[in-house]
Formats: sequence, C-alpha cells, structure tokens
Amino acid sequence: MSQGEILRSAGYLVKQVQQAFHRACEERLRPLGLSMSQYAVLRALADVPGASSAELARRTFVTRQSLRDVLAGLRAAGLVNVASRPTSGRALPVTLTEDGRSLLVQAQEIVLDVDDRMTAGLAPAEVRRLVSLLEVCAQNLG
Repeated sequence: MSQGEILRSAGYLVKQVQQAFHRACEERLRPLGLSMSQYAVLRALADVPGASSAELARRTFVTRQSLRDVLAGLRAAGLVNVASRPTSGRALPVTLTEDGRSLLVQAQEIVLDVDDRMTAGLAPAEVRRLVSLLEVCAQNLG
C-alpha cells in the first residue's frame, strides 16, 4: 500500500476526523474550564447516574488511571460527587452535582455545534448514512 493509499484509507481518515473533532471541542470547551475528557465523564454520568469508576473508564475510552485524574479535577471543581461508601460490592458510585448538570448543558451545546460544523455541507440523509456506516465499522472491530 502506497503512502497515498494509506492517507485515503478509512481508518486513517476516521483518525484524522477524530483528532480534528477533539481539537475543536477542546478549544470551545476551554472557556468553560472543561477538557474533552471531563466533558465525556459528565456526559456518561448523565447517561448512567451512579456509575462506578470502572464503568466510566469503559464508557469514556480512558484508562482507570487517567479517569482518576479526570475525576479528581471534576470533584475539585464541584461538578461530581464520589460516594464515601459503596452501595454494592466495592465500587464507589459517582454522580453529577447540580453545578455539573448545569455545566453539562452548556458543554453539550458546544459539542453539538462542533458536530454540526463537522457535517456542514452534508444533507441530513447523508449524515444519517455516515452515522450508520460508522456504527457498522465500530461493531466490526468491537
């Protein structure tokens, strides 16, 4: 495979889009005091209130060590609470605070705006097809 073919391969282009999307979101989230990783944790907690650290790490595609650092920052900012005792087993549930929920609403608008910018020029049917194709790719590898 030539360099030109590699640069036009689906995997390479997906990575290129992912990095550009991440960079654009980071720039726009920075004034809120959030990183993309922190946003992802807030989003996951809105979807699964009381999730454990292990569950959050899986849902946000980070290592447990990286998640510890992200959670520490979110706790210090008053955006999440980590229970002092497990509700079952050994896992400590993590929940959003009211401030965390409020900030998530603002951050979600930013991320959706970046997503709209990413798909600008595509018809709604093309966006739906793109999403469907990417879901198939993820399932093929997952």
